[in-house]
Amino acid sequence: MGHTVGILYPGFSAEDDYPQMERVLGDVSLPVVHTLMREDAHRVDALLDIGGPDVLAEGARKLRDLGVSTAIWACTSGSFVFGRQGAAEQVAGVEQAAGVPASSTSFAFVNAVRHLGVRRVAVAATYPADVAERFSGFLRESGIEVVALSCRGIITAAEVGTLGRDEVLGFVAANDHTDAEAVLVPDTALHTVAWLDDLDERLGKPVLTANQVSVWEGLRLAGDHGLRSGAGTLFRTEAA
Repeated sequence: MGHTVGILYPGFSAEDDYPQMERVLGDVSLPVVHTLMREDAHRVDALLDIGGPDVLAEGARKLRDLGVSTAIWACTSGSFVFGRQGAAEQVAGVEQAAGVPASSTSFAFVNAVRHLGVRRVAVAATYPADVAERFSGFLRESGIEVVALSCRGIITAAEVGTLGRDEVLGFVAANDHTDAEAVLVPDTALHTVAWLDDLDERLGKPVLTANQVSVWEGLRLAGDHGLRSGAGTLFRTEAA
């Protein structure tokens, strides 16, 4: 078995994407620790609480006990709502508590976009508009041009987790843009791992999803740059 990437996951919605990714990749262990979600809401105040330092430190200490190689805060909205500086401080707290290199899904998106060598992206977000705008701002602050931003307006992670293959493919395809070199789908509550190659094929360009980039980022931090099939363009592509 290869590296063990510890996943800090808020509540319960699409956490089964991680055992699915273990099956796809075959040589990676992805233990999931569920962090406290006092309120399931894609609302800024609730997201600031979900990503609070006390909540994440408790989960990170559990990952330390599991002997993970790296730790990922697998919540996009619960990281980008803090802004780049706040999200960096959040990761530093996880790193300190887990005792291993750490990152979050928001930074994973930025690093994955850079890995692919693209600059212009479309965002297909399940969030309400005000939350989606904050992700767009995080990307722009990171030097990535957002050419289109769409919002599905779903409040709870639980509801997002019920969306099936046809709904996910249809939603992402409908919110592509001709100027976008890749499409970003930023919610770890959304099931996508089983359909990563389908998404890329449907759109004819890389589609980056939250649970996908979270695993990729954890492997990157562990120094594992091996190419793998079945998990989308990102895992098949050498660094640009």
